Amino acid sequence: MEIDIIGVPIDLGADRRGVDMGPSAIRYAHLQQQLEEMGCTVEDKGNIEVPILETCSITDPRLKYLDCIVPMGRRVAGAVATSIQVDRFPLVLGGDHSLSIGSIRGAAKHKQLGLLWVDAHADFNTPETTPSGNIHGMPLAALCGLGDPRLVSLWDETPPVLDPERVAVIGARDLDPGEKRNLREAGVMVQSMEQIDRAGMVAALEKAIERVSRDVDGIYLSLDMDALDPRHAPGVGTSVPGGLTYREAHLLCEVVAETGKLIGMDLVEVNPILDVQNQTAILAVEFIRSALGSRIWSG
Repeated sequence: MEIDIIGVPIDLGADRRGVDMGPSAIRYAHLQQQLEEMGCTVEDKGNIEVPILETCSITDPRLKYLDCIVPMGRRVAGAVATSIQVDRFPLVLGGDHSLSIGSIRGAAKHKQLGLLWVDAHADFNTPETTPSGNIHGMPLAALCGLGDPRLVSLWDETPPVLDPERVAVIGARDLDPGEKRNLREAGVMVQSMEQIDRAGMVAALEKAIERVSRDVDGIYLSLDMDALDPRHAPGVGTSVPGGLTYREAHLLCEVVAETGKLIGMDLVEVNPILDVQNQTAILAVEFIRSALGSRIWSG
């Protein structure tokens, strides 16, 4: 497999600082070496240019730092689209989840995508439903055609980027009231922690994969490290108790790899300032390896 590593050091979409250092923390956890040991050909494309918070301003409290986030999204979309166009695998490192308005848009430029959004949050707010104004809580809604037109259409493309019927949120456990309405009306599948507890990870995930893989060219995986329980992944900005276990997260990535349909991946919300000895970034590298086919035992 030929992989392009694309760093996006952005923290403008979140309330807490430090997640802009996530790409560096993941690289420091020997990401490239670990992938090359799997037999992958890896090219690190460096970081997408992102302005620092001190040079940006809030013009609308319901869409904080929008004027700086939109150009970032365009640059990320261009980098990912270029990678996919030459049959390489874009591995996008964050940074907060607002980067996905670009990464998934870029991946969908030439392909019909199904999306697995693994996250404690659905990130399906709009300016009308957001309790915080933080744009990292809006990217999935924007990709499905909901929200501010500047997020929904970074350029002049016809929204939506994704068919909501081919989107599944996995591991949700913190949803805002208006966000729940948006999800139901859009028709997005949500496999919350309750469903995972009841049915088990494999059953919940197989149901989601069946849904998102119908009539698509590939599956994209967007993995927010706050999907894990904070005991396993302390270095995230918006931790919520009761998340995925270490093994559940690995199993999820392993099952996705088995589909043979994964064409790109985001790994977001690693905040080394809040981490313990880079533990969360080290886990991130392990999950990337599993999603790309690494196994404890194959036989």
